[in-house]
Amino acid sequence: MAHESFEDGETAALMNEMFVNVKVDREERPDIDAVYMEATQAMTGQGGWPMTVFMTPDGAPFYCGTYFPRPRFQALLRAVQKAWTEQRDDVEEQGRHVVDALTPTGAALAGGLAPGEELLIDAVESLAENYDAARGGFGGAPKFPPSMVLEFLLRHHVRTKDDRALAMAAHTMEAMARGGMYDQLGGGFARYSVDAHWVVPHFEKMLYDNALLARVYAHWWRITGSPFARRIALETCDWMVHDLRTAEGGFASALDADSEGEEGRYYVWTPEQLEEVLGPDDAAFAVELFDVTGTFEHGTSVLQLLDDPDDRTRYERVRAALLAAREQRVPPARDDKVVASWNGLAVAALAECGALFERPDLVAAAEDAVRLLLTVHLRDGRLTRTSRDGVAGANTGVLDDYGNVAEGLLALHGVTGDPAHLRLAGELLETVQERFSDGQDGFYDTADDAERLFRRPKDPTDNATPSGQFAAAGALLSYAALTASSWARESAAGALAPAAVLAERGAARFAGWGLAVAEANLAGPLEIGILGPPDDPRTHELHRAALMATSAGAVVSIGEPGVEDVPLLASRPLVDGAPTAYVCKGFVCRLPVTTPAALARELQE
Repeated sequence: MAHESFEDGETAALMNEMFVNVKVDREERPDIDAVYMEATQAMTGQGGWPMTVFMTPDGAPFYCGTYFPRPRFQALLRAVQKAWTEQRDDVEEQGRHVVDALTPTGAALAGGLAPGEELLIDAVESLAENYDAARGGFGGAPKFPPSMVLEFLLRHHVRTKDDRALAMAAHTMEAMARGGMYDQLGGGFARYSVDAHWVVPHFEKMLYDNALLARVYAHWWRITGSPFARRIALETCDWMVHDLRTAEGGFASALDADSEGEEGRYYVWTPEQLEEVLGPDDAAFAVELFDVTGTFEHGTSVLQLLDDPDDRTRYERVRAALLAAREQRVPPARDDKVVASWNGLAVAALAECGALFERPDLVAAAEDAVRLLLTVHLRDGRLTRTSRDGVAGANTGVLDDYGNVAEGLLALHGVTGDPAHLRLAGELLETVQERFSDGQDGFYDTADDAERLFRRPKDPTDNATPSGQFAAAGALLSYAALTASSWARESAAGALAPAAVLAERGAARFAGWGLAVAEANLAGPLEIGILGPPDDPRTHELHRAALMATSAGAVVSIGEPGVEDVPLLASRPLVDGAPTAYVCKGFVCRLPVTTPAALARELQE
């Protein structure tokens, strides 16, 4: 619609003559998107983008739709203007009826308790019923990367030893990363696959998808030791740093699908193009290896890697040559806005991958992103949702900004031991409790002093990213484990109630992050404290053993002897002067140990 209508002179003239026009970036204002999407779904029976809403001057929607081709859109503009001029009372009454008839999603999912053992087993059963055993993933085309569901399945396997949960997750992750949805040359995942086989993607690449997926692939590696999982996690992190990192140290939102006016042009290849870059022998190798058989349009193909090559050296040489040649093409445009929530997800992924795979450069990238969030996005303890070129936008932070930034800070604290990260996460979560609480067990999506819409949004269901409610619940649970905070643990448990309602209704896919947090709620708290001089290799070895803990309820803190501003470490001595690990549950600790092997045994027990 942007190209067909908003940039068309005739259509724009009609719009400007008849209406006050507001174009909303739903990534900047998810609160506006949420409330008017409710109205669109209620009035039309479906939702989607672009979303078109006609409303009264006080914001009440009276006619909604999604995509309108230009001739129909022009006719609609004239019809609505005529109705507003000649039947204004009826139109305003329609708007009032729409507002009054809507039931907030959060209210429909209120009540109950956090998911328990039986409900989590039932959620796995529900997912198994919708599982594509032949191709991985859930349901048919189009297929989106189910990162949050995968995290739940991995956590469930660790806690219950359910091999089916692990098998569904592993099959899906391998299928996604071998298909065309994964960039076989540069790393990183596209937004979704238009087919059920993960072959042809919608080529847009989002920060949030890749942050969530890098983390879940790292967790798959931590459980199984899969070299494939390790490679995908690292390549995805490297892609985020290479392609999305901004000059200020944050991470841009996305790369467009199009370049030179064509979707996918940057990424696809013909056999002739391969031969031009590689020569005939290596081109024949690449055609077979990457399945260059006309999988996309006009004889081009997206690259897949259906099997690992026998000749790894040749593969790396061919891949490097193709990547270098591709970088000479016109790249897709980049959406340079920095979203606080998505940068929080990136911080968590980069911190964990950097620590697990001993890549300090990734940890440093996470710390740089946090510095940007603190210097640009944080003002008087409150978050701004977006920035660009180091300048904060005017959009106040919403619930998922607070939850995901707090999650990133807690993950980074577990890797670096910086007490400031723990302290700031606690301050953000206190703001969540004070400003976002619904007065019962959950949270609104906006703060109590945010701009007033016709309804205060409250939707706990996951979408492309964890819902604000479940993101906050996860961060609250980790913070409670690190600090023994009873208010945080109680608040986390209450916020998980909608996940139980969704699971009971067979809608586990819309509560993947909530179910993953519920697994942590049942498995934990498992607190691992590491004390020792930072320059002592034994401290590093203990810390690494702690980070290898697979329990969803595990949290890690590290510090020097005598640290007092991290509750888990305060007043705990070294054993015989050696770096020491404490394994605790609810701050009740087992006997301290001083070797990685002994720590591994403690964690196993």
